[in-house]
Amino acid sequence: MKKLFNNYLNTFKGLSQEVWWLALITLINRAGTMVIPFLSLYLTKSLNFSLNDVGWVMSAFGLGSVIGSWLGGKLTDKIGYYKVMAFSLLATGLLFIALQFLTTFPTFCLGIFLVMLVADMFRPAMFVALSAYSKPENKTRSVTLIRLAINLGFSAGPAIGGFIITALSYGGLFWVDGITCIMATLVLINVLNPKKAKILDNVKTENPKSAYGDKAFLIFLAAMILFGIVFLQYFSTMPLYYKDVHQLTELEIGIILGMNGFLIFVFEMPLIKWLENTNFTKTGLMLFGAILTGSSFIILNFTPWVGVLVIGMLLMTFGEMIAFPFSNAFAMDRAKKGNQGEYMALYSIAFSIAHIFGHNAGMRMVDALGFDNTWYIVTLLAALCVLLLFILRQYLNTKKRRKEKAKNEEKDILWI
Repeated sequence: MKKLFNNYLNTFKGLSQEVWWLALITLINRAGTMVIPFLSLYLTKSLNFSLNDVGWVMSAFGLGSVIGSWLGGKLTDKIGYYKVMAFSLLATGLLFIALQFLTTFPTFCLGIFLVMLVADMFRPAMFVALSAYSKPENKTRSVTLIRLAINLGFSAGPAIGGFIITALSYGGLFWVDGITCIMATLVLINVLNPKKAKILDNVKTENPKSAYGDKAFLIFLAAMILFGIVFLQYFSTMPLYYKDVHQLTELEIGIILGMNGFLIFVFEMPLIKWLENTNFTKTGLMLFGAILTGSSFIILNFTPWVGVLVIGMLLMTFGEMIAFPFSNAFAMDRAKKGNQGEYMALYSIAFSIAHIFGHNAGMRMVDALGFDNTWYIVTLLAALCVLLLFILRQYLNTKKRRKEKAKNEEKDILWI
């Protein structure tokens, strides 16, 4: 047992001190955004919004996320990741506190749009900072550590949020959200001063290429949008399936969903460490992760046995554990040849787009076609994602062969 525990701890070795601080800041930030899981309840119970109004608020939420990610990338390339991160965290804290005072439909839509616009400026800047503070060989594990922080934050946030609502009402939730973001700003300023921090991979490109002209990256983004839409069904339509079709209680649903976070916390870092030492490519691993995630939906239609829900969750969780860290590492690698902020912004935007369409489309399909047909369609989307990743792998292999051929021809000419 002790050996297993030591081996687990060894998977975290080699990561820089700055990456650990980034993980802590992310943990505080993500645990702090505890108002988000309770947003629909707050809008319907406290502000008496209709479900249609809530739908428009969530659209404003998603739109703010897309524009914020884009703007964060642009500003990161202009003024640097440190200033963008500090501004985003501080301004998000102040906006969260102000949001509780907006009680009409138009003002709340505008308010949540501004909150998400400012909050999601943080993501591309954080990814660029993560790239700078990680050795090239440690980037995937650095991403995995950040994912652990995000998962822990999302796990702790709703639990703490429920307690705060009970003790202090929804108003207290907005105050705590705002204060935690401001606390994260203070941690950032004190521990990640770029003048003192140790930069391990400071990439400067003389003639940076635009991400919009990178064909391989655009194929990758299309695949990630599809993967995001498929993945998000586990947090919107799947809980309804558990309750309506398999008659699970809220406690049983919570246990199955909680299994996802627990497995990620225990297995993701060792799994990524092991996969990094194999000969598998990032595109090959992303492809495999997408296959596992798609399979988790199709198997639900094979049998009414309730145990299939656990098997489905296991497939999705391991698919997620493989696809997300290596997709993030792939994006950071591509970003080296261009404007890093622009690349990482587009990577963030891909998942923001998935949020805009994924939840809404899933709900509408379930309502119009039923769960079984929805799972067939979701599996088809996963298959399209796999196809795009296969095309990406073939495209990159072809380019690699052409480069090697050109090098060999150049050597032959020099020899002659």
